[in-house]
Amino acid sequence: MPPSPPGLESAPTTASQARNVLLKRNNLFHSFSNSPSPEIRRRAAFIKQHAYCPHHSHRQTRVVNDPEDPEAQKAVHGTLPPAHVRHECPDCGIPVSCSEEHFADDYERHLEICDTLREINEDDHDLRSGRFFPEFEYPGMQMEEALVNFTNWDTYLYSREHQAINDDRSLRQATRLLTYPVTIGSVLHELSPYNAKSGGRLTVEGLKSLSALRYTLHPPRSGAGGDIKGLRPNPPPVRVFIVGARAESSLPREVWIQLAHMFPRVSFHLNFIGPESMANRDDEFPLPERTPSNPFGAVVEDRISHELKISTFVEYYHTLHRAGHFYPYDPYFDCFMLFHPGLGHPASSAEWEETLPLLLETKVPILVSGYTEFDMQRDLKWVQEKMGGEVDILLEPGENRFRSLRWDLNDLDPQDISCGNWGLWAFRGKRYETTTKDEA
Repeated sequence: MPPSPPGLESAPTTASQARNVLLKRNNLFHSFSNSPSPEIRRRAAFIKQHAYCPHHSHRQTRVVNDPEDPEAQKAVHGTLPPAHVRHECPDCGIPVSCSEEHFADDYERHLEICDTLREINEDDHDLRSGRFFPEFEYPGMQMEEALVNFTNWDTYLYSREHQAINDDRSLRQATRLLTYPVTIGSVLHELSPYNAKSGGRLTVEGLKSLSALRYTLHPPRSGAGGDIKGLRPNPPPVRVFIVGARAESSLPREVWIQLAHMFPRVSFHLNFIGPESMANRDDEFPLPERTPSNPFGAVVEDRISHELKISTFVEYYHTLHRAGHFYPYDPYFDCFMLFHPGLGHPASSAEWEETLPLLLETKVPILVSGYTEFDMQRDLKWVQEKMGGEVDILLEPGENRFRSLRWDLNDLDPQDISCGNWGLWAFRGKRYETTTKDEA
């Protein structure tokens, strides 16, 4: 092979430039404490410093509200004081007990979740393995002639022309991100699996509310084209208010564009609202100054795509609502989404007491997801107790067809496992029919 011209010689690949593949597919299981990933080793240290042994001989460390809570197995006045976990299960590699004796004593109960914990362990190591992730490559706009099938994850990924995902682990990694836009799209789309038929979970009031949104999301062809004769006025974007936003606000924008791709003829404006909506993102987006033209210091991303705009407000929703920042609300163009809000959780319910009446005041659909069945039912019960009869249920609570297939571990309690958007339900401020009084 002739030598390259001077100045165009290829430089040898250095070790730092070579891709560092940390783990192979057949070598993903490692105990957290001995993980080759420094991040997972730090996580193991955090668990050992904060999580408590679930053995029944220890005293309770918190007030128990759920009979299924492992803490309920402990006596209120146990014989031993609370102790942090130290012993790692050899099968799942996660610290679960304070000693080998307590681990052996609780082994049968631990077996109920041991396989799932091992799956969590391997999935976490897979994310840090350094491999290429083809499951994180996303398709473009949906062809209008090709319908999206919302029966389940398999049919959705196939009809949206995602790259083939041939193993369960890759599917779990893919759904961990896609669950957020697809959960919203699966409810709003005209081909939604949630309907008014028996078992479809959609109520009569839900059909009324979602029909208004679907009228906007699936407009008839207007004859628009690329030339002067094809110019047509465009309707305003559909606004989705994601209240109490946390990690979902930092998802890659390619993930959120998938929501817009499900509805080819409309545009979306996502509004992430909440004090934690920009947590740990200062380097990515420094918060702008609050000025008369931007009174709430919103971070506006309007160059993502012609069909998607994202605004992030590091502020409580009730502050924005009372200022009339989003007014007026239109049931044909607006809806709210609350991802794992913890409405009824003792640690967060107080923050929602001021916001909930204002959400109901808008009379637009409010979609809510939950980590578990208990979490979802607790939120529903809290809403009904706080607002009484001023709530219309739009979607009966139940399992979300597009929940994350990947399980997550609570570092403060290794016995507590959940998955993103496991449950889904919806409600709205109660609407009253107009009545007339006879003057006779």
